[in-house]
Formats: sequence, structure tokens, C-alpha cells
Amino acid sequence: MIRILIADDHEIVRRGIEKIIADAPDMRVTAVASDGAAALERALEATCDVALLDITMPGMSGIDVLKQLRRQKPDLPVLILTIHPEERYAVRALRAGAAGYLSKDTVADELIGAIRKIAEGRRYVSESLGERLASILEGDSDKPIQELLSDREYQVMLLLARGRAVKEIAAELALSHKTVSTYRARVLDKMQLSSNADLTAFALRNNLIE
Repeated sequence: MIRILIADDHEIVRRGIEKIIADAPDMRVTAVASDGAAALERALEATCDVALLDITMPGMSGIDVLKQLRRQKPDLPVLILTIHPEERYAVRALRAGAAGYLSKDTVADELIGAIRKIAEGRRYVSESLGERLASILEGDSDKPIQELLSDREYQVMLLLARGRAVKEIAAELALSHKTVSTYRARVLDKMQLSSNADLTAFALRNNLIE
């Protein structure tokens, strides 16, 4: 029996995933969480074989939780299940130690198959993501400039690109205004841009925001 933790801040999504898993005879949900801190706590305390993590959750992001789990519970495979398309976070998630990455618009059979695969100690990636990873491993010279950003810088960049103020970002990420401003400066420097408007235009052109 594959024991599963579901971490997502939307109750309707958690219930939907639970229903899908309930129809699989070899799986059951043993823990749920609605924010990053609770997800980490449940993963460390509960008996589970696979953790399903959303990326965007209150407090700690799914990527932050993933990094903590790699240090504290490295044998627990993590499947990122999120609304964000592969081009936005998949490579970062896999680099951080995720065993797989799936969009929430995937079909139920694919989710069940991915869970079974990573529970066996293997990785799950789509064909398109596999091609992207192969390109990176080959040292593709056309590597996107946003890949130069750290995970936290990337997170701040996306929030700035969506028009969020420094004060709002600081509150959401539990950081000081000064720290967020420092991240903003680093992002602009690394991406060779000069303003938040430039970030928004870049993000839209590259399908990083909608």
C-alpha cells in the first residue's frame, strides 16, 4: 500500500486528489496539509511513502518544503503537482530534488501512474520536460536567462512581474522589505533589466506569467 501526503492550500483540490487516490486499490492518503509549514511537519511526522506538493502555498513554498525534506527526510520521494506549467518551475523543482513534476490539468490515470513510478524509486517526467532536461545536460548555450536566478530570486521576480509591491511580497514570503529590495536589485542586475515594467514584459514574452 502506497501511503500518500497531499499538500495543497485549496480544499477542493485536496478533496479531488483524495477521490482519485481512493479509487486506486494500492494507495491511500495518510496525511494532508494546507500550507508549507504544515506540509513539512506532516511529512516529517506522518508515515508516508510519497508526498504530493503544490508550489504556491502560504508561508513556505513547495520548493522550500522540498529542499527541507531533502535534508531531513531524503528517502521520501516528492511529486510536485501544481498549476504552474513546466517551463516555469519544473527544472528548478527537479534540481531541488523532486522525483517528478505534474500539472494539475493532468488526467487521473497519469497522476496514479506517476505516483506508482516514484514510489518505486524512479523519476517521472513528461516527454517535453525530458527534452528540456536533456538540452540542459548537453550544456545548451541558449539556456534561458532566468535560470541564472536562485530559487528565491526567481520567486520574487515572478511576484514583481505580476505587479506586486515590495511590501506585499515581504509579507507573503515572511521577509523584510530590505531583503526583498535586495532580491529585486539582484534580479534586475542578473537579467540586465532596469524596472519592474521590464520584468513584466519579459515574463509575458516567455510565458512565465499570464
